Order: sequence, then C-alpha cells, then structure tokens
Amino acid sequence: MINLFSFKEATNRSTTGGDPNKPTSKTTPAVLRVTKDLNELQLPGTCKVIHPDPNNLLDFNLTFTPDEGLYKGGQFIFSFRVPVEYPHSPPKVKCTQKIYHPNIDLEGNVCLNILREDWKPVLTINAVIYGLIFLFVEPNADDPLNKEAAEVLKNNKRTFEQNVAQSMRGGNVGSVSFDRVLTHHR
Repeated sequence: MINLFSFKEATNRSTTGGDPNKPTSKTTPAVLRVTKDLNELQLPGTCKVIHPDPNNLLDFNLTFTPDEGLYKGGQFIFSFRVPVEYPHSPPKVKCTQKIYHPNIDLEGNVCLNILREDWKPVLTINAVIYGLIFLFVEPNADDPLNKEAAEVLKNNKRTFEQNVAQSMRGGNVGSVSFDRVLTHHR
C-alpha cells in the first residue's frame, strides 16, 4: 500500500530542493491556459495588460483607453480574477472606477454575455477583452446592469451623451458622483 502522505512529502522535497520551508510552484491547468491566452493576446494599442504581482498570472488588470465613441478620451481599468476552474468557468471582470454605462453597474460589475451564460471553454481572455471594447463602442440598453443609464440611452440619446461626458469629467449624474476617467480635457 502506498503512503500518500510520504509520497507527497517526497515530491515536495524534490520540487523545493529539499527545503521544506520553500513554497512549491504548482502549475495548475488554469495557469497553463492563462499563460497561453496571454502569450497569444492581440491587443489594440488602446489596451494594456498589467500584472500587479508578476508571480500571480490569474489576477491582472486591463487598462483600456477608447479612441472612438462616447467614451473616447477616458481611461478605464478592469480587474480580471481568473478562477482555478478556468477555462471551464469565466474570469471575473470588474471595472475599478465608478462609471456611467448601461452595461456596468455602480459597483463595477460588467454585463457581458460571454462572462455569464454564453461562456464556453474555447473562449479566451482575448475574446473577453474584445467584448469589453465592444461595450464601449456600442453600449447595449437591452441587457443593462445600470437600468437608469439604459433608460436614458433608449429614450433620449442626447441626454445620455451629456451624462457620459459629465460623468467622465468626474461630475454628478443625478445624485451619483462618478470617478474622473478623462486622460485630457474634453
């Protein structure tokens, strides 16, 4: 009979050079897949991936600076938290700033179908990033998280545009204060 505890200890010693206090570097399927996804990224110049902790590939930030549409001139930061079940579960993506957008609520949660019911293991981090870009080019009032912004977009596009501009400057829309996201004066 194999003593699994002894086997695990022997394996641990061999991967740490015999030092029981040295942490093991275990490569999980999620880390392997994220590494592949990140190596194959084809980002436009408006996006940049930043790893706050280079030793943790499963948590990173995406900085996106739209160069077209209503959100042009803003800089938006999204945190990506990739679960250990990835690619069988989608990454958790949140906007780190409070912004006025029908598909992003005031807590930063993102409404993107491929992050929910339409997720499939064949999808990649690249697909999620392009989905986020598309939300800024074509905000979707038909599948909102911020219902108030969606109603304004549906009923009065001009007011919606004014609200986006006001919020990006760090102003208020109604009683809600938004984070300044403009990279230059607009």
